[in-house]
Amino acid sequence: MYPGGLLPEVGLDFYLGIVEAIKAEFPEMHIHSFSPMEVYHASRISEMPVKEALLRLKRSGLDTMPGTAAEILSDRVREIICPLKLKTGEWVEVVRQAHAAGIPTTATMMYGHIETLEERIEHMLIIREIQKETGGITEFVPLPFMPYNNPVGEKMIKEGRYATPGLEDLKTYAISRILLHGHVNNIQASWVKLGKKLAQFALHCGANDLGGTLMEESISRSAGAGHGEMITVEELEWMIYGAGRIPQERTTLYRRVRDLASGSQKMPGCRVSE
Repeated sequence: MYPGGLLPEVGLDFYLGIVEAIKAEFPEMHIHSFSPMEVYHASRISEMPVKEALLRLKRSGLDTMPGTAAEILSDRVREIICPLKLKTGEWVEVVRQAHAAGIPTTATMMYGHIETLEERIEHMLIIREIQKETGGITEFVPLPFMPYNNPVGEKMIKEGRYATPGLEDLKTYAISRILLHGHVNNIQASWVKLGKKLAQFALHCGANDLGGTLMEESISRSAGAGHGEMITVEELEWMIYGAGRIPQERTTLYRRVRDLASGSQKMPGCRVSE
């Protein structure tokens, strides 16, 4: 058995072929792909060290990786909610090796299920230690757990526990900003999971980035999120202005492109501050 999304018998050559085909057709395109779980799985199928797999992906054109499959970096938690995924130490090692190969990553945390508050804090501290060592993490993305249509959530609901309260979400963003201050500069809030209004408020509680416009979103939606699959650039700018912040278009590596993506004007009557 394999975690969802993994192709059981497909090794690294398949992933290399995807990257090389994209770069051959669109050489300027930034490729942000392949989670630590996918890299770990492909390296095992191909019977090669993770380090070598990452170096080959880099040479083929992989630019950055999502730091997903992290869930909570506690083996106690992982044994219960994702026993088929890589262990905490394995996730950390893949991310460290990616950074060593010149592949920056994001870092995520899916919280609000069976973990303790101490385990959430420990997760953030692990991210901080990786960043102190490698400097390769572009952003931290706390993701509140969606408790619908999955076994872990169904058990929670039977016990009278639902999605995390909004105040708890905001505290999580604030704590992550405090613990990662000076190490990970960017904290991203997911409007898909939080909803648009709470995501605006998160910009005052430690977050400095909102999840993107998207074209289609299915993971959160299938787990019960009802805040939408996509958003226009204009509405995203309106949300940011409405929160008293200035929208900036950025690259995957957080290099500034321009202040406004659409050229729209400041919302009338809105006080804007950095």
